[in-house]
Amino acid sequence: MSDWTPSSWNNKTAAQQPRYNDRGLLDAVVSELSERPPLVTSWEVERLKSQLALAAGGKAFLLQGGDCSESFQACRADPIAKKLKVLLQMSLVLVYGMNKPVIRVGRIAGQYAKPRSSDTETRDGVTLPSYRGDCVNRIPFTAEDRENRPELLVEAYSRSAQTLNYLRALAEGGFADIHHPENWELDFVTQSKKSQQYHQIVGGISDSLRFIETIGGVTNGDLSRVDFYTSHEALLLPYEQSMTRQSISGSGWYNLGTHYPWIGDRTRAHDGAHIEYFRGIENPIGLKVGPTASPKDLIDLIETLNPDRQPGRLTLICRFGAQKIQACLPPLIEAVQKVKHPVLWSVDPMHGNTITTDHGIKTRHFDQILSEVRDSFLVHQQHDTIVGGIHLELTGNDVTECIGGAGGLQPTDLARAYESKVDPRLNYEQAMEIAFLIAGQARKPN
Repeated sequence: MSDWTPSSWNNKTAAQQPRYNDRGLLDAVVSELSERPPLVTSWEVERLKSQLALAAGGKAFLLQGGDCSESFQACRADPIAKKLKVLLQMSLVLVYGMNKPVIRVGRIAGQYAKPRSSDTETRDGVTLPSYRGDCVNRIPFTAEDRENRPELLVEAYSRSAQTLNYLRALAEGGFADIHHPENWELDFVTQSKKSQQYHQIVGGISDSLRFIETIGGVTNGDLSRVDFYTSHEALLLPYEQSMTRQSISGSGWYNLGTHYPWIGDRTRAHDGAHIEYFRGIENPIGLKVGPTASPKDLIDLIETLNPDRQPGRLTLICRFGAQKIQACLPPLIEAVQKVKHPVLWSVDPMHGNTITTDHGIKTRHFDQILSEVRDSFLVHQQHDTIVGGIHLELTGNDVTECIGGAGGLQPTDLARAYESKVDPRLNYEQAMEIAFLIAGQARKPN
């Protein structure tokens, strides 16, 4: 694209960007980050794209999950390993139930920024900048903490590198070996019904592996590691620009700060800076699609973001809410079918189902989350299309942030272990319940 550069987004209106007092310092930070080593490689990115192309055709399934917003404090071995454990357990259930490969992608190693509905927050007559994630400012409500600081982008890069390094060591160094699923156990999970169901599946798989290995059909090396990819919302464009590098072969530009960046529902304006940035990178990309997206809007975006119709290039992450999905999703599917674009359809049942309790606590009702997942499969089945993935906010910690589920969490339980700084996440039992639901959906006859 002769009219595109990693910085050409500056010629467009950029939504959801923090206001910095020192623009010169921001420019210096971007320049410094541009010289740092990339976090991922173009070969990894292209391998993911080829796997997503399989998912778009129904031959694989995308499992994407992790924190709403990562914190610098959580860049520690235990929280990172716990997130991977939950995703590994979920993926095993999905592989078993769907009889297809699962592509594991974490909302991790870069998910440090969050869009906000207002630039400022007011408490007791005091107005300060909104908290926009640890790479922008800090959460305590003081003028010093809420100052938007460009140097935090360097800290985000460092924390992302540390997280990714540990994830790679776990995923490739034997931790993910399917012969040893005990590595994936979470200490607090004891009597959960979903844990018991999971262990029954593990037992069946272990028996099958012993049989296959006995007759020489598989080697330990095939099952001792997994591919694990990273993703985040590419919200802060100066940072994303600094991570954008030309491939060693010279054929195209890649965002090498993550494998799989996505565009948020609030930043997908067709004439905006985020679309301008994304149209020029070679990564597979996600596009959040909410209730305000019209069929025409969506097709215009698809044509701009994937003009060459590359399989695996574009994932539509649909987040309508349980009450709106049956009205909003069919017209979009029909529009995409009409133009025959090779998109991957993924369901995000989290972001359209956020509510606030009478005590002002942000939560999600698990029944609504399950309802949106079920309805997504139903609508796609009615249109002869495929749900190729799911996008979840979840954690490996024993939290109480979403009400409902097999554990029967009530609004009064939220205060017991509500850890999220921004949006509520699924706990282990709720995440596993969704995995079993999807596996069950896949086994139903059409």
